[in-house]
Amino acid sequence: MSSLTIVYISLSGNTHSFVTRLSDYLNANYGLSPRLINIKDLRHETFSLSEPFVAVLPTYLEGGNGLDNGDQEILTTPLGDFIAAHNNYQHCFGIIGSGNRNFNNQFCLTAKQYAKRFGFPVLDEFELRGTSRDIERIAEKILQTLDAFTG
Repeated sequence: MSSLTIVYISLSGNTHSFVTRLSDYLNANYGLSPRLINIKDLRHETFSLSEPFVAVLPTYLEGGNGLDNGDQEILTTPLGDFIAAHNNYQHCFGIIGSGNRNFNNQFCLTAKQYAKRFGFPVLDEFELRGTSRDIERIAEKILQTLDAFTG
């Protein structure tokens, strides 16, 4: 099994909780200890990644309905900057979005915008901190996609 890096940003703690539980699950069930990079800790610094990684981010948008207005990303832009820097996007094999389903069309919209911007797939989505079922499902998708990406 290849190594795995998870690059994420967490503002309220929900995404951090999910990523930590996902990492624990991958370690316990697959003997895989992902490298976790919380972009918030980098304070807008970037560096080059040469290993495959998956990105995870929440959705924070400014106003509107997410269809014809109000899809301006706020607060999570440092993750996009990190992915763009040093052509890191070339090593990203997918993105996972989180959000609140109460926001309807805006649910996980930032992940969809990043996928379109950088040309990698949205692997999955979860709400708030995610459930145990989300962890299991998303872990499987990550592993399958990583294997296909690394060939």
